[in-house]
Amino acid sequence: MNAVAWMDIALKKAEASLKVGEVPVGCLFIYNNEIIAESNNTVNETCNATRHAEMNCIDQVLVFCKEKCLDYKEVFSNIDVVVTVEPCIMCTSALYQLRVRSIIYGCRNDRFGGCISVFKVSNVYDTKITILGNIKSEEAINLLKNFYEGTNPNAPESKAKKS
Repeated sequence: MNAVAWMDIALKKAEASLKVGEVPVGCLFIYNNEIIAESNNTVNETCNATRHAEMNCIDQVLVFCKEKCLDYKEVFSNIDVVVTVEPCIMCTSALYQLRVRSIIYGCRNDRFGGCISVFKVSNVYDTKITILGNIKSEEAINLLKNFYEGTNPNAPESKAKKS
């Protein structure tokens, strides 16, 4: 599969997020040309601000490695991350620490992006990761627009959209 085909699958995960009131971000971790982890944001569901799609996938990979008796460092170094929105600074930092092979994202994240938009996490690490953005960005942006047109019932009062 190519980046566009993988992104189509990630966008389906993001659509599922939107339907359950989560920020519509879908993420896949590809290893040996197979999806070994897939998730979306579960921040609202868990009331935990760190439960981004990428973090959920990291947890799944750790379980995968344990079940298959694989060295997680070797597995992560051969993972291609496909995510509908540029990972935030927290998630990008985690991906750099795990030394994934590549990060492929849909649209830029002009509020929290850690690949290029707000802060270049790559400037902090000596890890070389291939970054490829702007894959089906229009579709990813439209999902975000749909989410932010509504109200987030779990947002703190000062951040909640006023009617």
